[in-house]
Amino acid sequence: MTATPPAHELILIIDDSVIAVRLLSGMIREQASTIFALNGRDGINLARERHPSLILLDVQMQSMDGYAVCREIKADPELKDIAIIFVTGSADSVSEVAALEAGAADFIVKPLNQAVVQARVRTQLQLQGALRALARLARIDVLTGLYNRRYFDEQIEREMARHRRQQLPMALAFIDIDCFKAYNDHYGHLGGDHCLAGIARLIESATHRPGEIVARFGGEEFVVILPYTDLPAAIGYAGHLCQVVRDAAIPHAASSVGPHVTVSIGVVAAVPLATMGARHMLARADMALYSAKSAGRDRVCALPIEPA
Repeated sequence: MTATPPAHELILIIDDSVIAVRLLSGMIREQASTIFALNGRDGINLARERHPSLILLDVQMQSMDGYAVCREIKADPELKDIAIIFVTGSADSVSEVAALEAGAADFIVKPLNQAVVQARVRTQLQLQGALRALARLARIDVLTGLYNRRYFDEQIEREMARHRRQQLPMALAFIDIDCFKAYNDHYGHLGGDHCLAGIARLIESATHRPGEIVARFGGEEFVVILPYTDLPAAIGYAGHLCQVVRDAAIPHAASSVGPHVTVSIGVVAAVPLATMGARHMLARADMALYSAKSAGRDRVCALPIEPA
């Protein structure tokens, strides 16, 4: 029985020879799913669209050779981490150096040997998997398991740029656990950590749509990016989240709001303008959160985003 390729691994083959594409695809079909392009420009566009784990790149192609393709991919911030293996008919040191200087991780010499191809592909896929695991660790908050502030800062810039291009609204929800200092003082820091982790799980449970990003902003504050969301929808989401926290009925004997843990939420939404940066959107969300806390906590406040 033929093994099923790992669902998360995708290899892009860029080669102007249909025969070579078929040969390579057949050799690695049990290691990953494959897609292909028959020229360099189409290959770069396909890489941007599908973001493969690995690219097998022919050196000698018409109009745009493999070196030029590799350099362009490595110059693109969205693609630069994709591993590239050159497939070449030249085994001399000059070709090897040229491949490495262009940014390739490895190279395979023609005529192709199936065992060698599979071994080199396997090595790069394993390395890419390890790098992805490290990247995930670097963007996760250890206590809550949510994304951390660094990852949030990167993603809000990307989301604002994407919504600006598409001229569609996005929203931000800024969440604060009410009277959390009093909770820590009453239940101790270990109890506080347990509360933070519990609230993180509740926020995740209430945040379902594709593309929504939940992060721990710092201390007892959380933030959620809500793509393709206008202000009424953002207010609805935040109101539901407040109720989810109330329903969890986490005891808080030291709260000035009530006997259980509650949250205050500030929300903003807008179609990002060219003059609107992430800092401005965050500042407005923080102002909305301050308004919610000033009004008595355990509630949602919303503010329009004025031009910066």
